Parts: sequence; C-alpha cells; structure tokens
Amino acid sequence: MDQQQQQQRDSSYSNYEAFRNSGQPGGSTVHIVDVAAGQQRPANFVQPDEGRSGEPQYRGLKTSESKPLGCMEWLVTVLSVLVFIVTSPISIFICFKVVAEYERAVIFRLGRLSGGARGPGMFFILPCIDEYRKVDLRTVTFNVPQQEMLTKDAVTVTVDAVVYYRISNPLYAIVRVEDYSTSTRLLAATTLRNIVGTRNLSELLTEREMLAHNMQATLDDATEPWGVMVERVEIKDVSLPISMQRAMAAEAEAARDARAKVIAAEGEKKSAAALKDASDVISSSPSALQLRYLQTLSSISAEKNSTIVFPLPMELLTPYLANYMPRMQLPPKPQLPTIPSTDE
Repeated sequence: MDQQQQQQRDSSYSNYEAFRNSGQPGGSTVHIVDVAAGQQRPANFVQPDEGRSGEPQYRGLKTSESKPLGCMEWLVTVLSVLVFIVTSPISIFICFKVVAEYERAVIFRLGRLSGGARGPGMFFILPCIDEYRKVDLRTVTFNVPQQEMLTKDAVTVTVDAVVYYRISNPLYAIVRVEDYSTSTRLLAATTLRNIVGTRNLSELLTEREMLAHNMQATLDDATEPWGVMVERVEIKDVSLPISMQRAMAAEAEAARDARAKVIAAEGEKKSAAALKDASDVISSSPSALQLRYLQTLSSISAEKNSTIVFPLPMELLTPYLANYMPRMQLPPKPQLPTIPSTDE
C-alpha cells in the first residue's frame, strides 16, 4: 500500500525541477512511473500537454512536435536510420551522447523539438537529421560593467554590481530566446541604470541592500519567460567624483567642528557654574581664600619655576591700615571769618 502511494505521489511531478523543489529524498537515479501507460520514464523528462489545437505544450510552450511528417521528412528519417545501421558499430560512438548531472540536452529533429529536455545520462540521436544543444543548470555569476549614471538629485555616480542566475527551464532558454546569457547581461545593466535613476544619492549610499533586492525582483520577473531564474544581486561599489567627495568631506568636517564648539561651550558653561559655587563657598570664610593661595603656591613651586608671583591678600593689611587711618585723614579746612555787610 505504501509503495502504491509513493508511486502515485511520484507521478504528480512533471519534471526534475519540481521533483527537486519538493524536497523528497531519493538516490542518484529517480524514475517516475506512469501508471496509466504502464511505462517508466526519467524524472527529468517533461511530459508534453496536448492543447486544444493538438500541439504539445511544455508548461505553456507550444511546439509542432505532434504534427504529421511529410513525405520528404519520412524519407530523410528512413535514410538516416539506414545510415546508422550500415555504419554501425562506428555510428554508435557518434549517435550516443552523454550529458552530465548539471546539464540538459534539447534535441531538434528536422528542426522540430523532439521530446523534452534530456539528461542527465545517455541519449540517442539520429545522424544527419538530429541536432542538440546543451544547457548548463549551474549558477552563473557575472559582473555588471561599471557605468556612469545620474541619480534623481542630478549627481553623477559610477555603480557596478554582481548578478547570480541559473537556468530553471532548459526548453525556454533554447526556444524562446536566442542567447539567454547575453540577454540577461544587457537587461541587468539596463535595470541597474533605471533603478539608480529613481533614487537620491543618500538613498543609494544607505539603502544598498534594498536596491539590490528591487533589482533582483525586476530581473527575475523579466527573465522568467526565458527560463532564467535570478537568484541574487549584489551592488559592489558606488563611486563618486573627486569634487563630490571633497564637498562631502568638507560638509562632514564642518558638522564635526560645529558639534565640537557646542560641546566646548557646554563645558565652559558647566565650569563657570562650578566656579561660581566655589567662589560662594570661599567668600563665606576669609581664611579659605588664604588656604587657596597657599595651595596655588605649592603647585607652582612643584614646577621649579625661577619666578614665583605670590599674591598678597589685602585682609592681612587690614589691622595696620586701621591704625594709620586717622593719620592719613586730611585736617579739616579752617573757616574764614565772615565780614558783616554795611547797609546804608
């Protein structure tokens, strides 16, 4: 019973990518059993879906594979089989091909698609009428070339990025686009330019990760019809002109100087308040000022200076000044006698 359920669950996977994304454990060789047909096929084989027009569809891709062959096509096919039979066993080494685990092969017979993507392993082609193209499924990395761009606030910058992508559908990569690698590279450069043109310089420098995610989403949506999946985008460097770097450095230096002046002013304010409190404490006791003078003299003498200026407090001279104060007073002015006026 468990084996039948396992076979039914395996038959629901249409290709190797769906089987791998499902997270189902398995060995190196996996086969999907078609219960209705009673035959076994590789897990990476894409079963075509018959559309209304009778043409097979590979996940939305219409092909002319099921159209009947003409007389000339039948004749060429028969001749190719005869050539294979006559030249065997030498033709065996030519007609049997092998693709690695990370590759898929798309076969065209007389220009028409012959089955889905083949591989990994061995497959057979007929001489003279079959041709195949291999597609690498591994992740490809390329650098988006540096290019000067204009930001939203009219600043010229030079930006370069790294893009990681892989082929998710070999049929789409071969049939729907001529060169998926070149197309993806050109689209990445254009998308990077468009995204940079809609951002300010400050956003470009501080929100680099968000810009990379936006670029990845845009590229992934655009390359999905080509069978290309963009896995990751990283912005490597944002270069500014020398004049802009100097202007930004001057602005940052001016901001730091302004903060330093504010901090120094706050320190002066706090020190002035502390000196005011100290002066209030010293003024409450006359002897405290003399002790402060002695402390200052002690600190000055420790520096071994040749000249010492010692302030003499006026409070020490107060008793002497009190004794000599009467002598220092001026005598009173004598009063002149008044002459009586004679009135007639």
